[in-house]
Amino acid sequence: MPPLRGTGAGPEAEHPDYAGQYRLEARLGAGGMGVVHLARSASGLQLAVKVVHRQYASDPEFRARFRQEVGAARRVSGAFTAPVVDADPDAGRPWMATLYVPGPTLADQVKRNGPMAPAELRRLTAGLAEALRDIHRAGVIHRDLKPSNVLLADSGPKVIDFGISRPYDSDLRTETGKLIGSPPYMAPEQFQRPREVGPAADVFALGAVLVHAATGRGPFDSDSPYIVAYQVVHDEADLAGVPEDLAPLIGRCLTKDPAGRPTPDEIMATLRPPSYDAAAFIPSQRRPATTSLLAPEPEPGPEPGPLPASGGAVGAADADTHVRAVAPSGRTGPGGGKRRWLAATAALLVMGAGGAWAVGSGAVLGGSGGAGAAEGPAKGPAETFSPWRTPLRTGGGATPVCTVADGSAVYCAAGGVGAARLDPADGRVLWSRQPAGSGTAAGAVSVSGGLVHTAVPGGKTRAYDPARGEQVWAAGLSPYAGTPFAAGDALLLVAEDGTTEALDSATGVSLWRHALAGHRRPDYALYDGRTGLAYAFEHSSYGSSTLVTAVDAVSGRTAWQRRLDGMLTPVGSSGGTLVLTEMNGDTQTVGLVRYDPGTGKAARTALPFRMNDPEVAVGGDTAYLLGRGGTLVAVDTRAGGGGAVRWQLETAAGRTSAPVLAAGDRLYFSAADGRLLAVDTARGKLLGQTGPRLRDGRLGYSSELPAPVVAGRAVLGTAPDGSVFAVDGEDPARW
Repeated sequence: MPPLRGTGAGPEAEHPDYAGQYRLEARLGAGGMGVVHLARSASGLQLAVKVVHRQYASDPEFRARFRQEVGAARRVSGAFTAPVVDADPDAGRPWMATLYVPGPTLADQVKRNGPMAPAELRRLTAGLAEALRDIHRAGVIHRDLKPSNVLLADSGPKVIDFGISRPYDSDLRTETGKLIGSPPYMAPEQFQRPREVGPAADVFALGAVLVHAATGRGPFDSDSPYIVAYQVVHDEADLAGVPEDLAPLIGRCLTKDPAGRPTPDEIMATLRPPSYDAAAFIPSQRRPATTSLLAPEPEPGPEPGPLPASGGAVGAADADTHVRAVAPSGRTGPGGGKRRWLAATAALLVMGAGGAWAVGSGAVLGGSGGAGAAEGPAKGPAETFSPWRTPLRTGGGATPVCTVADGSAVYCAAGGVGAARLDPADGRVLWSRQPAGSGTAAGAVSVSGGLVHTAVPGGKTRAYDPARGEQVWAAGLSPYAGTPFAAGDALLLVAEDGTTEALDSATGVSLWRHALAGHRRPDYALYDGRTGLAYAFEHSSYGSSTLVTAVDAVSGRTAWQRRLDGMLTPVGSSGGTLVLTEMNGDTQTVGLVRYDPGTGKAARTALPFRMNDPEVAVGGDTAYLLGRGGTLVAVDTRAGGGGAVRWQLETAAGRTSAPVLAAGDRLYFSAADGRLLAVDTARGKLLGQTGPRLRDGRLGYSSELPAPVVAGRAVLGTAPDGSVFAVDGEDPARW
């Protein structure tokens, strides 16, 4: 058998004082390839910095492998991995900085405290399965999952060390005659066919890690790595001591045939719902009582049956209500590619998936006691609030999109449903419309000019009377890119040739049509209801500058235009100034720019670390950036703020929606598994979160996760189970 990789610590590296700009404060540990140090950024953010041993720095093959490690770690971003903050694989001593995760490794925890309790083990299983799902979705195979590479943080397990991981499509192969990995946690194919290792090998390692967590030993145990390798390939796994309810699942993970192992999604589905009710794995003394994990709400029962037709509309909305814009994030607008329908339209958006109730073309749904109305207790006195849940989708896989107008009504678009109005007090469907040929796409929904508008790219935009649900006008979108951008009393559309056209949102009549000076094909990213200005932007060919134009949405008059340095995107306005995010050449967000059109001055604020495509909300002098993996950072945007971080919170959410600011120092956002989370913006503390709402026990995937909406006391979210649901915004701790 070829020699196995040595498991002992390699030669100790000489201790440098800095890695890049980061001062190294303390030694956290060492391995065969380098030393991990505790460091701090200029703003005080704690980091774990890996600096390679000097002897490897001159090895071209090692540098290639380290560069691959950095690339793999950057590709992976989820609630259960430690995000990369910075790295320099080409430095004299290559290094990589990740967010510091306080907490013991699984190996240390088991060594000190013994095997995990069954509830802790279920929680660990769910967390590691979700971590592998995120890793594999990023196109990466870890290949070295083991107890020492699992950190137990308060927010859940974190998978670290991508030193021998590789992308699916990587051409960097294992050197002939060497096996890379840790034998007790390697899959049979890693010994037999190392060049054909796929994601299933990580699932095998997961099974071995769980046996260690449950029993204190591995499923294949020997002092000799050669004997362990033989056992992995030929012997059955020893599951003695593994809880009976988990043994079958772990046994499937340890199947010799990769095709017979479950996927991470299947593991999470098998564990639902008990895994989400399991206790945290960190000993209780590590967590203050005020921040203990919240027990999620019970899993919803079977989907309600078809909603009864009401025969007419119920209730009315203020036809003159205009909804002001909120701070959005990311590229958006009528353009294609990564352009998105943002929360900066004249409404907040919220999405969900699944659910079923029958609707015919032009049908009206509703009723106050129907099987498909609201779930939960009956509506109480005026001073109380009862949570509710309403399924809203009749076909296709598109997720519903909702917005709220003046807190008096909720309007949604869903697959098979052109438009629907819900009562925010109890979730009743007051009316719904399904135009002929509307298909199963959800599209977008907004409120503008006193009407409810829905739109599907390449299809039609339709305007409905908010009180009765009758269609007022419709227009084809085939000449335009994307969907209309709602801007007060106008809908802005960008044609393929870059021309902007504004439609009167109340009548559908064209208000103006012309190209914006200096623009080839702009994006609209923000509307300010106080000034009536819509902000268009366009990056230069090489991303060195951005042309920003403020346009009066109704008249088409250009209020001001400025070319600013850097690749910028408008995300909010505050006190007459425009706030923009700044990206580097790798499209990572690295800073904020605050531009004052009155003085023509632009003040830049550097972020403490790079963020991949964060969602942003702006409130006063603070920008809230929510990155992949759930890292939420509050940054001072004022001139001279110097990148000051007001606070930072790890929310343990993987993919998330844009954050939404609300009264009472509240910030809300949704997670991909259907959770709705609330954060105290004054203290940077998690106030509460709902339980996951999965569809058929599985976590679906949506390219967009629009934000929740606030309707008075109710906070509304949607989920993969197809539901629109509301919880009490005054008491997130009871969600």
